[in-house]
Amino acid sequence: MTALRQRKGSKGKEGSQELQKPETTLETKPRIPAGSVLWSVLWSVVGGLVAVSLGLLTCIYVATLHENDLWFSNIKEVEQEISFRTECGLYYSYYKQMLQASSVQEGLFELINDNTTESKRTINLLQRMNIYQEVFLGVLYRILPIQTSLEPVYFYIYTVFGLQTVYVIALYVTSWLLSGTWLSGALTAVWFILNRIDTTRVEFTIPLRENWSIPFLALQVAAITYYLRPQLKPLQQKLALSLIFLSTLTFSLTWQFNQFILLMQALALFALDCLDLVSTGKVTCLYLVQVSSLLLVWLLQFFNPMILGSLALSFIVAALTVNFFQKALQLRSDEHIYKFIKAKFGLGSTRDFDANLYLCEEAFGLLPFDTFERLSDSLVLYPYIWAVSIMTIVATVAAVRNLSDSTNTPFPNGKEEETFLRPAVAYNLSHTVVFGLLAYSTMRMKYLWAGHMCAFAAYGICSDEVWRPFLKVIRLHTTARERLIRYTVPVLLLGFLYYKFSPKLLEEMSELREFYDPDTVDLMNWISTKTSKKAVFAGSMQLLAGVKLCTGRVLTNHPHYEDKSLRERTRQVYQIYARQSPEDVHKILRSFGTDYVILEDSICYERRHNRGCRLRDLLDVSNGHIMDGPGENEVDLTPSPHPRFCDEIRTDQPPYTTYFTRVFTNKTFHVYKLKKGKKKTKSN
Repeated sequence: MTALRQRKGSKGKEGSQELQKPETTLETKPRIPAGSVLWSVLWSVVGGLVAVSLGLLTCIYVATLHENDLWFSNIKEVEQEISFRTECGLYYSYYKQMLQASSVQEGLFELINDNTTESKRTINLLQRMNIYQEVFLGVLYRILPIQTSLEPVYFYIYTVFGLQTVYVIALYVTSWLLSGTWLSGALTAVWFILNRIDTTRVEFTIPLRENWSIPFLALQVAAITYYLRPQLKPLQQKLALSLIFLSTLTFSLTWQFNQFILLMQALALFALDCLDLVSTGKVTCLYLVQVSSLLLVWLLQFFNPMILGSLALSFIVAALTVNFFQKALQLRSDEHIYKFIKAKFGLGSTRDFDANLYLCEEAFGLLPFDTFERLSDSLVLYPYIWAVSIMTIVATVAAVRNLSDSTNTPFPNGKEEETFLRPAVAYNLSHTVVFGLLAYSTMRMKYLWAGHMCAFAAYGICSDEVWRPFLKVIRLHTTARERLIRYTVPVLLLGFLYYKFSPKLLEEMSELREFYDPDTVDLMNWISTKTSKKAVFAGSMQLLAGVKLCTGRVLTNHPHYEDKSLRERTRQVYQIYARQSPEDVHKILRSFGTDYVILEDSICYERRHNRGCRLRDLLDVSNGHIMDGPGENEVDLTPSPHPRFCDEIRTDQPPYTTYFTRVFTNKTFHVYKLKKGKKKTKSN
């Protein structure tokens, strides 16, 4: 105040000059030398080139593994299509359908008014399934001048492999933004490649929805990480929000499980907001982006009620609307997910066929212990645990400080850089913890976590926020020592990883195998040449997806399991593997318009699962019958009066020959044609 009065009271020439010339104060930002700016730009350019190079390397790596494993370029078209197993074949068939249509308009009309995916039904596939990517690629292939130089199947698989480039670059950028050095991003990409078994399965499940969507989820996380940086200019914030919106939209449009992932993300943001670790304004903007993306997907999927009634949208909009949406819209499309969750966590036993079908699959079990052994072997698990532990302690201290001090403003003067824990770090910490728990509970979901795990582990190696508190605790902290560790450790680690794993990777890429499934090829060729194009086929979900792709025949059921009526239809069709009379099985199959039924020995005499998880066991329990073989049964289960249909029909004895005629057989498959118009045989 004294200095201020003196300045006001000064007169004459000095006072006049003082008013005219800006005063140099301690708040004036120091001028950064031009050389430092140039070096920073060059260093960033190098980091960007390394990111693109490692992304492309990942793409080439998985493409090479796919080619070497199947000799894909040398096998027949039908073998290429058979290699798209289970639901992968179903999704790829719609890309093929778009290409075979006489025009784009006709292709879209056929997808919107489809009557071949489910017999006796006309469904809107764009509403029911997430296949806009197949539509987009189909249109793109038709308009690009590449038909003579690139086959449709390669255009498809190269696009999916190319998304792995986007995936790795997004993880690279996320770790770079968190740590402040692109060495962290390089370490992220290397760990992603070395842990391929746990970070991606794209090389053998190419059309799977997660291979389309997870790269965009990683891009969204990178954009959120940038958006949560302090003191962004308005234009930078708008650009970041635009990228978040586009990536969230694309992620949601390409995977049916989008709503559950966004729900977990919304819950994480809600917790961060409550703990004052991220500003309410930015959390609100992210909520609005999520809501806008989901609503646009709802419109693009022809008002799909599963999206409008999702818990994610309900939670974001208002908790009180959850019951309204689920009751008013009579939602049942995703009830099997809730039954599965209830049974998985021991909230009551269930005989529900759909829930048990999930529970008995290894992919929906707990994360196996060998996963942690692989992650330890590549040295990613230890720095990950290190980083999560340190930052969890920091986050806890920050949250307690924010909540305990009523006078404490979590974001003083609106400056987020003055907070105890950076919002971007807080978000990524919550993201990796939430999805890590999800991965541990359900093995299939590890692909949502493992990639981000690599990014967070690399951040822990290269970040001063992790090293500084540790060095201070052991009383060895100096700025020079901290900087030395941040840059030396990742370089040494990259060198060690190259020395240890490069021979193994080269050996892996040199291994040559070949696709070999003659029985399935034989079946598909027979169907294509010996049956009507309008013939309706019944069988297992996994096999029928291949039947549709390879032959174009009509199906009774398929692996896209997100519809209540389809799940009930599948359970009915699967009575071919239960203890049912031939008359009842024939009646069920004819109700769906079935002309042919395909029986598989691998299901009828299954040994892969333990007793209680074989498909025939699930059907027996669901029907109230005791299971095959020695072992316990629930007390209220009773013996079935009929033998197992899939086994007994092979005898070709009445009354089975009254309703079914064997028309094809090989070592794996048996095809029976249903006789029509047969009346019930009178008993003597």
